[in-house]
Amino acid sequence: MSVNKSNIFFIINPISGGKKKSSLPSLIDQYLDKEKFAPIYAFTEYVGHASELAEEAEKKNYDIIVAVGGDGTINEVASKLVHSDKILAIIPFGSGNGLARFLNIPLTAQKAISLINTGKHQVIDTAELNGKKFFNMAGMGFDAHLSSVFAGNKKRGLKSYVELGFKEITTYKAQPYRIDIDGVKYDNDAFAISIANSSQYGNNVYISPKSSLIDGYLDVCIIHPISLVKLPVLAFQMITAKTHKSSLVKIIRGKHIKIERNAPDAVHLDGEPLQLGESLEIKIVPASLKILSN
Repeated sequence: MSVNKSNIFFIINPISGGKKKSSLPSLIDQYLDKEKFAPIYAFTEYVGHASELAEEAEKKNYDIIVAVGGDGTINEVASKLVHSDKILAIIPFGSGNGLARFLNIPLTAQKAISLINTGKHQVIDTAELNGKKFFNMAGMGFDAHLSSVFAGNKKRGLKSYVELGFKEITTYKAQPYRIDIDGVKYDNDAFAISIANSSQYGNNVYISPKSSLIDGYLDVCIIHPISLVKLPVLAFQMITAKTHKSSLVKIIRGKHIKIERNAPDAVHLDGEPLQLGESLEIKIVPASLKILSN
């Protein structure tokens, strides 16, 4: 019997993605290699609890800290592990699972647990928007507006998100933005602006197909003002990963981005909405997070 087991801490969001996780500890017990790992579990009880648990865990003798949930839960946990010697692992249970999909982490709990057994990990770039960390995608404009409205929606899951999107998109208007990317200035009216560290929002919907988590850059994806009749074209380009060839989207790579808008409004960080002011500053933080991947 091994006496050098790695301590591993599972932070489980019980409501992410609208999926129950009460059976997850038994799945972990069944599929985690107990010769390698000594597992501990905690279920979150409120918004921000995952962040608190991760902060405590980072100070203790855990080798791997596992975020069980969607991109929002991952954000809470990963934010406490940047520049840490701890390794982040993911068991995806969100509606979109953008970061997990990019890292080729299995979407079934059994296979995601089995991946942990391999111990395979890499060091990825992270990013900050006005000092707040994000890992997959940040944005403003329509997607941030939709995230903000969806946060107050009683129904969760992809179906509810899509239905709400169809409703909101008919009345949303493009906004003016003044953008500085590594000193080069752009003035654009935009339907939305996404700051991509990885390639997709989630559910294999790609906004920046050529993005990489290890290149030291972010991709600023400016979706031009768009008529309703062109939306199916944009949707098709996103699901076929062709937006980098689209006339509807401009993608500019950079490390330091400043964005000015006319009024405070919503932004989202990994799908989680918050209200921020007119001035936004985004920076890449290269090679700053250890994460298990396939």
